[in-house]
Amino acid sequence: MQILTKSADVLAANTTVDLLIVGSGTGIATALAGHERKLKSLIVEKTPYVGGSTALSGGAFWIPANPILTENGSEDTLEKAETYLKAVVGNDSPPERWQALLKYGGATVEMLQRTTPMSFFWSKGYSDYHPEEPGGDALGRTCECKPFDLNRLGDEISRFRPGLMESSLPMPVTGYDYKWLNLMMRKPLKAFPIIFKRLFQGVGGKIVGKNLVAGGQAIAAGLFAGAIDNNIPVATDTELVELLMDGDHVVGAVVEHEGKTIEIKAKRGVVLAAGGFDHNMPMRQKYQSKSLGENYSFGAEGNTGDAILLSQTIGADLDLMRESWWFPAISPLKKGENPKVLLAERSLPGSFMVNATGKRFINEATDYMSFGQKLLAEEKAGTPIGDMWLVFDQTYRNRYILGGSVFPRAELPQEWYDAGIAVSADSPEEIAKLTGLPVSDFKASYDRFNALAETGKDDDFQRGESAYDRYYGDPTIKPNPNLLALKGKLYAVKVVLSDLGTCGGLVADEHGRVLREDKSAIEGLYAVGNTAANIFGRVYPGAGGTICQGLVYGYIVAEHAAGKVTA
Repeated sequence: MQILTKSADVLAANTTVDLLIVGSGTGIATALAGHERKLKSLIVEKTPYVGGSTALSGGAFWIPANPILTENGSEDTLEKAETYLKAVVGNDSPPERWQALLKYGGATVEMLQRTTPMSFFWSKGYSDYHPEEPGGDALGRTCECKPFDLNRLGDEISRFRPGLMESSLPMPVTGYDYKWLNLMMRKPLKAFPIIFKRLFQGVGGKIVGKNLVAGGQAIAAGLFAGAIDNNIPVATDTELVELLMDGDHVVGAVVEHEGKTIEIKAKRGVVLAAGGFDHNMPMRQKYQSKSLGENYSFGAEGNTGDAILLSQTIGADLDLMRESWWFPAISPLKKGENPKVLLAERSLPGSFMVNATGKRFINEATDYMSFGQKLLAEEKAGTPIGDMWLVFDQTYRNRYILGGSVFPRAELPQEWYDAGIAVSADSPEEIAKLTGLPVSDFKASYDRFNALAETGKDDDFQRGESAYDRYYGDPTIKPNPNLLALKGKLYAVKVVLSDLGTCGGLVADEHGRVLREDKSAIEGLYAVGNTAANIFGRVYPGAGGTICQGLVYGYIVAEHAAGKVTA
């Protein structure tokens, strides 16, 4: 039976449920797990689209020792993962939180295999972000959804959130593929079979009536398809406006749809899966940095912290509010536009980065969350974030993709130059003048980087020493796949501090229950995903460390709400 698609009808038919889930990204996993426990769920979504930030993401999940890993030859174990998380998380998050993720991660993946049409694969080689730490894994623990047919959503496809980037070719490119596509000019024997495979899938799929997508689009669509198949209703354009209380228990919520307020009773609990406060700039300036004046987040536009703020009014505690899944990105052309993705580009040889002082300031290839944390730490110490520039030469431009859309050898778009986010010149002195950087300091940085690159060892910032750095490097460059001296014509592209969403929020326990400052649980209220404080504290353990929290804690919450776990 197809679920009701008119949100007003959905709400009218579901004013009393077991679980009311606020948010339609990984929050759908809560409903799917609840469905297997015979719990009736209703999902409400503030925006017109189902999918949340999950649909805009890379779509990977980091769940140690899960069945996809073990079935494909990974030697990962829960014991190794526990050693790793002890080392990287430290005291920044209660160990019970991440221990529960380890305990229930495998069961979550098996649940998704039963309740959705998705198939998964191991992104073998996508290193953990801190692989040198005890228990770290250079082969990685990251998995992805295989390309998924959007047409599987039927008439509901119109309510599914579109992705950030639309390709001119129908190619369902996974995160694993992206590494090799970026090296098409360097490792053609590896890259072009992947390109041809994805083109065949995309173009061939169109011919037979399929619309294949990958990454976040695939996993978000797969979750939505699971909801459709299991007749789990989703009401869009429906905003949470109040939590209903009976004494100190949450017993439901008031939502608003098309100007009408509707009271929904939730017998087993309200689950807040509404994302963080990505687009609430006053909150971000209060908790993170006053210098975050522009809204550069890649998170879904509905993520404005509503669920966090409402929970505060009933006594909920907050933690890690300074933290985001930080992500350096190419500056947007104009205010109000999204930045352009910048991932492998920072790691590739023949490039380096400088800040507004013209000085190199970081291992450019470090994971993106650590990158942002470094900037905020420097700001706290007195160095404003300011403008940053990725500097590279013609050799780099001839070899690699830039910003996910400018292919090797292609000219940088003229609109980039017109907007002032790109410059080119024949000397470092000219680059400095065009970017407004101090000439002598920039030239010194340029010369120093080239001298280090010639030796293959970055004595200043250790670029290329981590397996994670090397994952996005160029394996044809020896001895260091991340270092190469710049020569000849130069380019610089402006970089801003963006993010994939905030990851500070409501304090929750190992069952997902929201806690007060005295650590007592607010019965009937759960928080998962980015609405809750990051279970990994101040670190990003590996690709998919965001999505895994929503998926696994969705399963944990459903188990607890169904009475399978006792407090």
